[in-house]
Amino acid sequence: MKEDGRQMTEAGRQRSEGRQKTFLFSRFSPTLCSLLSVLCIFSSGAAFAAGGTLRLPDLIREVENNYDVLSSKARALASTYRIPQAQSLQDPMLMFGYQNEGWNKYTYGKMQGAQWMFSASQLFPFPGKRGLRGKAAAEDAAGLGAQSNAVRLQTIARVKELYYDLFFTYKSIDLIKDRTALFSKIEDAALARYSSGLAPQQEVLMAQTEKYMLLEREEMLRQKIQSAEAMLNSALGRDVASPLGRPVEPPPTAYVREMSEAINLAYENSPQLRSREKIISSAEARVKLAQKDYYPDFTVAAGVFKRAGEFEDMWSLTTTVNIPLFYRTKQRQAVHEAEASLSETHQELEGAKSLIASSVRDNYSILQSAGKLMELYKKGLIPKTYQDFESALSGYMTGKVEAITTISRLKAILDFETSYWGQFAEREKAIARLEALTGISDSPAGEGSHEKK
Repeated sequence: MKEDGRQMTEAGRQRSEGRQKTFLFSRFSPTLCSLLSVLCIFSSGAAFAAGGTLRLPDLIREVENNYDVLSSKARALASTYRIPQAQSLQDPMLMFGYQNEGWNKYTYGKMQGAQWMFSASQLFPFPGKRGLRGKAAAEDAAGLGAQSNAVRLQTIARVKELYYDLFFTYKSIDLIKDRTALFSKIEDAALARYSSGLAPQQEVLMAQTEKYMLLEREEMLRQKIQSAEAMLNSALGRDVASPLGRPVEPPPTAYVREMSEAINLAYENSPQLRSREKIISSAEARVKLAQKDYYPDFTVAAGVFKRAGEFEDMWSLTTTVNIPLFYRTKQRQAVHEAEASLSETHQELEGAKSLIASSVRDNYSILQSAGKLMELYKKGLIPKTYQDFESALSGYMTGKVEAITTISRLKAILDFETSYWGQFAEREKAIARLEALTGISDSPAGEGSHEKK
C-alpha cells in the first residue's frame, strides 16, 4: 500500500511538472518566436552585407556598359559613316554593246556601220549640292553624338538616384535596429510595472507589438533592397542577380548656384539642346539643297566605237542635262516640305528649352526644400523629440506618463530620423538630375561620411 501511494505521488508530481512546462512554454513562446525571427533577420542582414562595399564612383565608371549608352554610341558612330557617302559622286555607268548591219549575217569588219561600242558616263550634280548633302549628314551625325551624350548623362543620373535609394533603404534599416533597443527598454519597463501590479498586461502587449511591427518593417525594407539592386544592376548592364555591397555613406553635395544660373547653364550645355540645334542646322542645309534642285545636273559620257577592216574606230563625248520641267509639283513642293521640317525643328527646340527650364525649376525647388527640411529635422525636431521621449520614459517608469505617450514619442523620433535621411536622398537625387540637365557635374561623386544622427 505504501508502495502504491509513493507511485501515485510520483505520478502526480510528474503531471504537475508537465503542466508547469506547458504553462511556461505557452507564456514564453511569443518571446522565443520573436527571438528566432530576430535571428533570421540578422542572418539575412549578414547575407546582404556579404557583398562588400558599394562606391558611387565605381558605379559611374560602369555606366559605359549600359545597353542604352552602347546603343546610342553605335548609332552616333554609324551616322559618321554617312558623311562621305553623302559627299561622294554617284557610281559611274559603263556601257558596252554591238551594232550590226543587216539581219542575215555577222557584218563586223565588212560593213561600215558594224561595230563594237564601249562608253562610260558620270553624273555631276550642280555645284554646291554635294557640299550641302555632306553638311546635312555632318549635322545629323553631330546631333546624334550630342544625343548619345545626353543618354549617358541621364543614365549617370539614374544610377545616382538608385544608389541613393539603396543607401536610404540601408539607413532606414539601421535606424530601425537602433530604435528597436529603445522599444525593448519600454517593454522592460512595462514588464517591471506589470510584475509590480502597477500596469495592466495591455501595456506589455502594446510595447511588444510595436517592436514586432518594426521587425516587419525591417523585413519589408530588405525586400526593397533586392528590388533596388536589380534595377541598379540593369542600369549598369549587369546581370540582375549580380551581388552588390552596402553603399558607402556619402557626404552631402554642395550646390551653390542660383536657379537662373542653372537654367542658363542648361541652355548653354544641355546635350539635348545641342542635339536639337544640330537638327536645325541639318534642316537648314536641306532647305538650301531643295532650292538647288531647281538647277539641273550634268551627265558626261565618253564612248569608243570599234570597227574592223578598212573602217577606222570612232569616239564620242556627250553631255546630258535634266530639265526640271515639272518644278511646280516636284522641286517647289520639296522646298516647301524642307521649310516645314525646318519650322518643326525650331518649335521642337523651343519646346525642349521650356521643358528643360521647367525641370531645372522643379529639381531646384526639391533641392531647396530638402535642405530646409534637413535643417529643421537636424536642429529642431529630432533633438527636441528625443528629449521629450526621455522625459516621457522617465515619467512612465514612475507612473506619471502613460505607455501610449512614451511609445508615440519614440515612433516620432524614428519617423523624423527616417524623414531626415529621406530628404537627404531626395536632395542628392535632385542634384544628380540638375547635373544631367546642365551637363556640368559639381560633385566628385566621391565617398565620405555624413554626420550621423
